[in-house]
Amino acid sequence: MAILLTKKAEDKVKEILSEQPEPYAGLRIQVVGGGCSGFSYRMGFDKNFSDQSDQIFEFDGLKVFIDKQSLLYMDGAEVDYVEGLHGAGFKFNNPNSTGSCGCGSSFSV
Repeated sequence: MAILLTKKAEDKVKEILSEQPEPYAGLRIQVVGGGCSGFSYRMGFDKNFSDQSDQIFEFDGLKVFIDKQSLLYMDGAEVDYVEGLHGAGFKFNNPNSTGSCGCGSSFSV
């Protein structure tokens, strides 16, 4: 199982991480229940991770933690950072998603 962070997303996460007032081990990505379509993504910095319950990915020194349950829904997903007329943010391109809502922040499988 794998995920991909585009170079643009990786650079943005590193930039935000460098601005944090305290040290973090890396970025955590989770799939949580909720949102218009049933599931949504959650991203945040984390100080802790577990070799047993997390899959750890590394992108040029940046560690990304995804719990194994979330990874079932994200295998093959790409995380990108986009900037446009409607603002900027992280975008998930998930081949496992069968539908999403108009807001683009939730999905179904």
